[in-house]
Amino acid sequence: MNDSTISLRARRVTRLFPLAVLALAACTVGPDYHGAPDIAPEAAKSGAFVRAPAQGIVATHAPAAWWLALNDPQLNTLIDAALAHNPDLKMAQARLRQSRSQLRGQRANELPKVSASAAALRTRSPDTSIFGSSGDQGAPASNGRGPVDFYTLGFDASWEIDLFGGTRRAIEAASDEADAVHADLSDAQVSLAAEVASAYIDLRDQQQRLALAERTADYQQQMLTLTEQRRARGTAAQVDVERLTTQVDTTRATLVPLQAQITDSLDQLAVLTGRAPGALDAELATRAPLPALPASVAIGDPATMLQQRPDIRAAERRLASSNAQIGQHIADYFPKVSLLGDIGFSAADPGHLLRKQNFSWLGVPYLQWNLFDFGRTAASVDAAEASRDEAEARYEKTVLAALKDANSSLSRYGNQREHVVRLQEVQASAERSATLVRQRYTAGVSTLIDLLDAQRTQFAAQQDVVAAQGELLRDFVSLQKSLGLGWQQAGDASNAIGAARGS
Repeated sequence: MNDSTISLRARRVTRLFPLAVLALAACTVGPDYHGAPDIAPEAAKSGAFVRAPAQGIVATHAPAAWWLALNDPQLNTLIDAALAHNPDLKMAQARLRQSRSQLRGQRANELPKVSASAAALRTRSPDTSIFGSSGDQGAPASNGRGPVDFYTLGFDASWEIDLFGGTRRAIEAASDEADAVHADLSDAQVSLAAEVASAYIDLRDQQQRLALAERTADYQQQMLTLTEQRRARGTAAQVDVERLTTQVDTTRATLVPLQAQITDSLDQLAVLTGRAPGALDAELATRAPLPALPASVAIGDPATMLQQRPDIRAAERRLASSNAQIGQHIADYFPKVSLLGDIGFSAADPGHLLRKQNFSWLGVPYLQWNLFDFGRTAASVDAAEASRDEAEARYEKTVLAALKDANSSLSRYGNQREHVVRLQEVQASAERSATLVRQRYTAGVSTLIDLLDAQRTQFAAQQDVVAAQGELLRDFVSLQKSLGLGWQQAGDASNAIGAARGS
């Protein structure tokens, strides 16, 4: 075999090597992700929720900004402020930026690493002479070689060829994790909107009950004054005065805890909107009625709910990420090939540094294969598979919990709605009874005890209705949260329907 034949074969090998590398680079080890498993498929594909009440619910598409249906501009302002300034939401946004930065870092691992270096060196050779030229000890030593200058400028590059897809799997895992953190941010928005609405409803509920207690106490004080006047004229007994005094004091005692609850609600709303306690006192201290519920509530269907809930999307994306990490660790079983290169200039004179004859280069493939790791790679793969199984179980738990949450919220809302209707009937009856007893007491037919009992019943019925209406509104908020609403942009809810099973 002559030199020309060897040279020809070498050139062929050189040409085929990149093709072989590209062919191997198309190989990606590890299991491919085919979507999350079907959990409770019958419930998920049903056209209606199991616990949906017969009245007050419609199975049409639910709006994203559900709080707009309450027609309360103050509530709308508070939720907008919370979504813009809440510290928890800022932390979630920071975590999202972190995850996206990590994804960019993983993608950069696919590209070559290039570094530059430059050096200037001056040295002097040591003087090794001991004797002078005449051979006499103590003679003057020679000065040796003079200073030597050396200058170098170069660029180093290395590129690990992703033969078996370890880097691609790492990028896939980082991308899925970034999507999961984005879903976490959406979930934080859902929870925040619900928390602000609940705190606002608490405030208006407490203000309404405080106003009712104050009116009742004023009325009872008037009754006490009239009874004291009658006692002075000898037409009423002292025991009647004492009974009314006790009732007035009892009613006024309920004002103190209500005022404390109002203060707590004001401070909670301030913190939720990113402000200091007390910042909203002037804005919200004026009493206002409870928001008005819409006549019917749109809830959609179970399939839409499962697709739009951010916590389900986060669990599904983390399942995909853990699946990709299996392939990332399996790639450690196989050899890694890197291409190393170096180009540079070196000279003893900086003016001659960039001349052609001072140019040098080096290019070499580098093979690394960890043949004996005593089970470390196998342990990493086993751990990644167990992590994938855990993520799959967590996804299953999240889906089942979401179905339970939505159905329980629907059941509570329907039952509470009926409860409010019954209590309103009780209130109307108590008011009619109190009016009749008051007329009989004025005519001298009924006793003061009868009147006090009727007033207590009326006051209790009014308090029950206000409390029940507040609880119904809170159940409405919980229902919207269970449906996964509150994170999409208003009017663009169609974009919220993600591909939880096929993305």
